[in-house]
Amino acid sequence: MTTTAAKTAKAAWANEANDPSSPVVRFGLDKPLRLDAGTVLSPFQIAYQTYGELNEARSNAILICHALTGDQHVANRNPVTGKPGWWDVLIGPGKIIDTNRFFVICSNVVGGCLGSTGPASTNPATGKPYGLDLPVITIRDMVRAQVMLVDHFGIDRLFSVVGGSMGGMQVLEWAASYPERVFSALPIATGARHSSQNIAFHEVGRQAVMADPDWHGGKYFETGRRPEKGLAVARMAAHITYLSESALHRKFGRNLQDREALTFGFDADFQIESYLRHQGMSFVDRFDANSYLYMTRAMDYFDLAADHGGRLADAFTGTKTRFCLVSFTSDWLFPTEESRAIVHALNAAGASVSFVEIETDRGHDAFLLDEPELFAAIRGFLQSAARARGLDQP
Repeated sequence: MTTTAAKTAKAAWANEANDPSSPVVRFGLDKPLRLDAGTVLSPFQIAYQTYGELNEARSNAILICHALTGDQHVANRNPVTGKPGWWDVLIGPGKIIDTNRFFVICSNVVGGCLGSTGPASTNPATGKPYGLDLPVITIRDMVRAQVMLVDHFGIDRLFSVVGGSMGGMQVLEWAASYPERVFSALPIATGARHSSQNIAFHEVGRQAVMADPDWHGGKYFETGRRPEKGLAVARMAAHITYLSESALHRKFGRNLQDREALTFGFDADFQIESYLRHQGMSFVDRFDANSYLYMTRAMDYFDLAADHGGRLADAFTGTKTRFCLVSFTSDWLFPTEESRAIVHALNAAGASVSFVEIETDRGHDAFLLDEPELFAAIRGFLQSAARARGLDQP
């Protein structure tokens, strides 16, 4: 991204935090969001996008839950980056999640930075960005806010809730906390709790942000500067976890970057170094550093079994929701055994569940890519669920 383009992106991002280009539902003091931290968030707002039309019976709604650095722009051009939606390959007219048939909703999670209330939003009590004055947000809090959004549409029961990674955590929370409101659930590349290794990687990223001298205890907006270097390093470290060693070797190997020989210095001699630096610097143009702290913390705190007496099956007792879980063989961030543990818990709870492990070397990020076997699994599951729900093909 050129310097001019980067400045334009940053300006667009700053505007999106309070006044997004997507629709917004604002909840006043009479409708507070009750948080796990023991306090309330009020007033607050949720930014969202919708695709397709809600049918007369309000029975064809699919909620898409985004991952850590995602947003509501799942199938439309992103107003900050100008890029297609992050799941544009999957969602749209005639696509796997067919918006000629389904009404698709995707919201920016509370704690995010693209229009839903988050640390970059203006605190009405001070007139300044919340920064770290925003209470810590959990996955359950995100889902509570989504419930309020779904209520806004007058939808009693979602046809399906779909998401990968942190989005998959939200799917599981929906199914556990609001089973009567979820007909089918599709958690992809996720787990019922964050592992100690994943928490460790997140802590490295948070410390990188907080060690940046421009972070200023989270009050960097007041200085006119942002902790870009720290956030870029955090993104670089995290991005490695989204890939697999075989994919990195296939794509980059030990190839040099625009040079014939080693420089015997600390410039980006290797293509992988240049790639990671690009990932880091492009990320800071579209994401808020404090939101990164909040989102990673929400994932760290997620532990569905602990919320139900230490037994994961108890989270799904008596559920009528239909489940399909998907994992990837090369995903070491959320390895297949994480999905199998959920499947076993669902079986113990007597739930209707199917499971697909997809062989790929693309790592955790495979759920965002063009993976035919993933698309086939999603298509088959939704078609089966639609028949059971009585949603006839148009």
